[in-house]
Amino acid sequence: MTEAEKLAAASEIHALKARYFRTMDMKDWAGLEATFAPDLVADFRESTGQQDESQLTHGAAAYVAKLAPILQHVQTVHHGHMPEIWIEGPDHATGIWAMEDKLWVQEGSPLPFKWMHGYGHYHERYVRVGGDWRIQEIRLSRIRVEVG
Repeated sequence: MTEAEKLAAASEIHALKARYFRTMDMKDWAGLEATFAPDLVADFRESTGQQDESQLTHGAAAYVAKLAPILQHVQTVHHGHMPEIWIEGPDHATGIWAMEDKLWVQEGSPLPFKWMHGYGHYHERYVRVGGDWRIQEIRLSRIRVEVG
């Protein structure tokens, strides 16, 4: 790949991650699922500060079906910062994003807290599907989680 092609791919991946954050916060579940490759591996086992094996999900549809009811009564704000993107070939890339999220839990939510403020990193693998970049693997590691 030329440097121009690598820069274009990185720019497309930046836009993909922006759509991921926006669709999650807007509860646009079809839009969120469209940011993932169908064979997604979503690994959030470290996202709560404790190892939770139930937070490993295979498949984009299964992941969104699992996430949507949990966040139904939660207002969320997700921010991604300082992306490190490595273009490994015309259809494969990896990346790490610093992240911050805030959750405000409303009545009727199954979550055991009223609010959460978290910091950490998304570790991702990307693949091109039908000409468009998609998240194929996503793992969240946390540095700090504050709850109340």
